[in-house]
Amino acid sequence: MKALLALALPGVLALGGSVTACTAFSADTAGLDDGVQVAAAFYPLAYVAQRVAGTHATVENLTAPGGEPHDLEPTVGETAEVARADLVVFERGFQPSVDDTVDENAAGEVLDVADVVDLVPFRDHGVDSPEDDPHFWQDPLLLADVGDAVAARLGSVDPARADEYAANAADLRSDLTRLDHEYTAGLADCERDTVVVSHDAFGYLQRYGLHVETILGLSPDSEPTPADLARLQDLIRTEGITTVFSESLVSPAVAQSLARDTGVTSAVLDPIEGLTDATSEQTYLSLMRANLAALEEANGCA
Repeated sequence: MKALLALALPGVLALGGSVTACTAFSADTAGLDDGVQVAAAFYPLAYVAQRVAGTHATVENLTAPGGEPHDLEPTVGETAEVARADLVVFERGFQPSVDDTVDENAAGEVLDVADVVDLVPFRDHGVDSPEDDPHFWQDPLLLADVGDAVAARLGSVDPARADEYAANAADLRSDLTRLDHEYTAGLADCERDTVVVSHDAFGYLQRYGLHVETILGLSPDSEPTPADLARLQDLIRTEGITTVFSESLVSPAVAQSLARDTGVTSAVLDPIEGLTDATSEQTYLSLMRANLAALEEANGCA
């Protein structure tokens, strides 16, 4: 859609005294600017972009399967994807290094989904933090709003296909609305409503009547204190909780240890921040439905 841009990257010259920023980019991007190019920062955004674009764009997910999105440090090649993209879709604040890469290198349209959805403050679901919870895709209807915004931006990049992008976004919204109804019905009549998870990535599920308790708080890399573990052990026993959930992309050791100590089951609840090698053939819809089935079983839902 547009000529490739040779943009200087911080640190590119460190690749070799005779290698310039321009040659680094031309080597990575030669022959790859046919059609509309979209760069999406992590999996849920890539899923939406692909659904909306259909066959009319190439969508590159900057976070490869198995990578933890929070830890992403874009490579020269991934920065080139941002530089040549007709549209970059990201969420400011979720991946600071991606924010910097977009600010320094994006030359096409830029969509910050934090400007599209109404993010819920962490404090609204009981977390002592002044920040907004970025994990909005746990609410399918908010992800549908992102689909509409992606369609509008693609329509401005590629006006000839604007109607097709809008129709694809409408189909996506239909699927996500159906998923929302499944969650509402599936979690409406349960023996328990408290869920113990590894870290605070599931707060938006509270819209379906769940109460989420976390082991590690906001950071999947933190360590629980003895007081935290004692409180959760007491909660599990007094409320009859049957399952402690670990998650993909993060070590399950702490969650599994808590489950063993309290004599309950350990299972996986996928935050769907990114794909793993085991889930690389799955989709957002299938992963969300697997999460729903796990929650229904754990909470004794009719």
